[in-house]
This record gives sequence, C-alpha cells and structure tokens, in this order.
Amino acid sequence: MPRTGIAVFALLVCLLAAAAAAVSFAQGSLVGIVWVLLAGLCSNMALYYYRKAKGERAARRG
Repeated sequence: MPRTGIAVFALLVCLLAAAAAAVSFAQGSLVGIVWVLLAGLCSNMALYYYRKAKGERAARRG
C-alpha cells in the first residue's frame, strides 16, 4: 500500500474515532477518553505518512 494510502486510511480512522468519542461523551460514558487518545494517535500517524510520502516524492524529483 502506498504511503499516501496509509495516510488516508489513518485519517479515516481518526475521523471515526472522533465521532465515537462524541457519541460516547453524549451518552455520559468516560470511554470517550480512549477514543480521543486513539484519534490523536491516528492523526499523528496520518501526518507522519503524508510528510514521508511528500519527502519521497521530492527526493525522486531532484
């Protein structure tokens, strides 16, 4: 899987985790804290893989 695909997948998981956190907090459950942490991890992964793919493209060009 190309790195940009991994970044997109991690971004999708981040959005789903944020939605799960919102639903969890709306229901009064503190499990939403876990979802918030997962969303933070996934957003960092998405940024990492996006920047890595961008760097690889730049290295191939010149």
